[in-house]
Amino acid sequence: MKKPVVSAILTALMFCNVVPAAFSQSAPVAAADSKPYVVEYYYKVKWGYQEEFLTLFKKNHYPLLKKQVEMGRMLNVSAVTPRYHGTEDGRWDYRVTIVFKDAATAFGDFDEKALIRQMYPDQTTYWKEEQRRFEILQAHWDLPIKDLDLNAK
Repeated sequence: MKKPVVSAILTALMFCNVVPAAFSQSAPVAAADSKPYVVEYYYKVKWGYQEEFLTLFKKNHYPLLKKQVEMGRMLNVSAVTPRYHGTEDGRWDYRVTIVFKDAATAFGDFDEKALIRQMYPDQTTYWKEEQRRFEILQAHWDLPIKDLDLNAK
């Protein structure tokens, strides 16, 4: 893949909430549904770069998420990493779980770019480090989840 194409993809990922088509158009959010909405974000990092990725994530992205918790847009942000490794095809290095206030909030308009400008006055450094974080990323996927009531008949 050519560098401008990769750069465009990275920019799109950083500036947009990546929402699968199945959730953005065909599943309208009911205004009365105020249940928390949970999304798991999986990151698979190139071998040997896990610590660098985590350092950049904690420096630049996690503070944005924490701020959104403070603002009430998100209820909780947590992360886990596997204790052991799995097969390469199923490997992931970090799972970040975000609990949004509700689905409408998760998919509604939110100006993350304005928050980034406010929190990171040195935009050149911020975007350079975010670009690096995505350069060492091998794969990333978002998985909205729902609770199952195993006791329901």
